[in-house]
Amino acid sequence: MNKHPVILGAILLMASFMSFAKDQQAVTNINVVPPIIEGKSWLLIDNDSGAVLSAGNPDMQIEPASLTKLMTAYIVFRELAEGRQSLNDMVFVSEKAWRMKGSRMFIKVNSRVRMEDLIKGMIIQSGNDATVALAERIAGTEESFVALMNKVAADLGMKGTHFVNSSGMPDEGHLTTAVDLAILTRALINQYPEYYKYYSVKEFTWNKITQGNRNLLLYRDPTVDGVKTGHTKSAGYSLIGSAEREGMRLIAIVTGTDSKLKRAEMVQNLLNFGFRNYITKKVYPAGKKIRNIDVYKAASNTVSVESADSIYLTVPRRGGAEIKQTVTVPAYVIAPVNRGQVLGDIEFSMQGTSLGKYPLTAVAEIPEGGIVDQMIGTVMLWVADF
Repeated sequence: MNKHPVILGAILLMASFMSFAKDQQAVTNINVVPPIIEGKSWLLIDNDSGAVLSAGNPDMQIEPASLTKLMTAYIVFRELAEGRQSLNDMVFVSEKAWRMKGSRMFIKVNSRVRMEDLIKGMIIQSGNDATVALAERIAGTEESFVALMNKVAADLGMKGTHFVNSSGMPDEGHLTTAVDLAILTRALINQYPEYYKYYSVKEFTWNKITQGNRNLLLYRDPTVDGVKTGHTKSAGYSLIGSAEREGMRLIAIVTGTDSKLKRAEMVQNLLNFGFRNYITKKVYPAGKKIRNIDVYKAASNTVSVESADSIYLTVPRRGGAEIKQTVTVPAYVIAPVNRGQVLGDIEFSMQGTSLGKYPLTAVAEIPEGGIVDQMIGTVMLWVADF
């Protein structure tokens, strides 16, 4: 196992993935060394900014084991959110689902189980039987569901992932990366917060069998509210943990440790490191107007540009360095202008290090003006060139 810490340079870490177009691209050096992690790969990110705070082999393909169930859950949550499924739907349990090996919810063959109970069985008990039942409910067969999983992974930008089954049972070619798991975890937390709550539940009883959540951090750290464990003999012990403290949410991923206790310890160390040394600030809320730009050949003389999404930056807690910003927009634009059209960008830096560039988009649609507006615009452009 790799036990060497990541060495910090002028830039602590460059983001090795840009799944979200507006992720922070770098974090300034604060002369601290992240904890030594005993695992195959690991990654620590801020949920809002996307800033990478520590990483080791984040792009290395690994066996996800039951971390696979995050994708199954993500698709189930999407079905619920879009109204194609209901928590009260009764789901048929096939013989294939019932016969699943490994961790189980212990549902009965040919029975019908509420979808919400299956979700709890999959998330809290890590039941392979519940997972396959859900997959079959949504796509008809597990094979069809796996095809959907791979399509969704591609849509999310999970470039190092390929699924072969819905539960995470060992299978040739069933692989992912810490980077991709971070992409998926962020999407699940941010898009479906109303369903993410299941990951903080500590135990669930079904068929008179009570099973506890295998995420030990739920019992140790009150700020931890998820996410998922995974284990097979070949994959080792893995854990994705997420915690929120004072409005700042971090996600830590450690794969391939040698025990349940070790994976919990490693994730806890990463979370504590991040919260101790960094703070995340909302620099601009979504829809914040940044600058006005002159518009020629239109009835309207100006168009405002905004940050369409909120901009978050993760910076060192200590040091007091100022965040500087540079707005780059053209002196003028010529109509027509579409709403949401990118017209410039805003770049943030600290101590000479660029933290990232974020697009600035048109607030409103500006159509071409009439004949008079066109003529006046032509004259103004002619004058402006001198």
